[in-house]
Amino acid sequence: MRKFTIIFFLVVLSFVLMSASKDKTTTIFVIGDSTAANKDTTGGKVERGWAMMLQRCFNPEYIRVDNHAVNGRSSKSFIDEGRWDKVLSLIRPGDYVIIQFGHNDEKAQPARHTDPGSTFDYTLAKYVRETRERGGIPVLMNSVVRRNFFVKAPEVADDELLRNTTFKDGVKMVEGDSLIDTHGLYRVAPRDVAQRMNCYFVDANRITHDLEQGLGTEGSKKLHMWFRPGEEPSEPKGKQDNTHYNIYGAQVVANLLADALCEEIPVLKPFRTK
Repeated sequence: MRKFTIIFFLVVLSFVLMSASKDKTTTIFVIGDSTAANKDTTGGKVERGWAMMLQRCFNPEYIRVDNHAVNGRSSKSFIDEGRWDKVLSLIRPGDYVIIQFGHNDEKAQPARHTDPGSTFDYTLAKYVRETRERGGIPVLMNSVVRRNFFVKAPEVADDELLRNTTFKDGVKMVEGDSLIDTHGLYRVAPRDVAQRMNCYFVDANRITHDLEQGLGTEGSKKLHMWFRPGEEPSEPKGKQDNTHYNIYGAQVVANLLADALCEEIPVLKPFRTK
């Protein structure tokens, strides 16, 4: 009987300790598009979303990153596909939700398109409001930049098609020294919504603009899926993808955004890893 009591006590104690450990962990959810999304890493593939690397920026004993960003999604399609409902069901009071859309809201397809100053703002506000209703803390981010040094910017194509191209398929246009914006008012709307709703905001567009402009036309290629034929084993025919990050680029961007997040929300600073 005594042995049974001891075993029972140890089992109960283990559940208590597990619950205590779980309770002290805050989750940072990420919702967004392919620039943040988890990627297929089989066969040595090197494309990465910046949010794949975000956990490395925080002590996992206290901060858990749960990345729900998905390739090709806009603020609209993420909701319409039921992906937002899944995230909502997981949010606990005190958790954070990073909301970053824009790349695909720009696209003309009705299933994805929203308008800045109108439907885009409305959808972002919905994310903020419903996060707060669950006791969560919303953080709006605008889109990271595309590596666009073209003297005359090309029309915005579907970024997802870049994965099916090779080096020779890349856009043949003259590049200059200045990074040219491709997001327009889609980079402004998240800031405006954050101001109206008194919400945390991280200017990911400015941060990545300064990064890519600082590296210059050639140096910025090292952040992206930009390889000459034979340069990267997983991309033997090469690639000219100015939107998506490689391993190095995703980690650099994750570090910069984690730093900005900690400046915006100082209570996260003690859990930032170096």
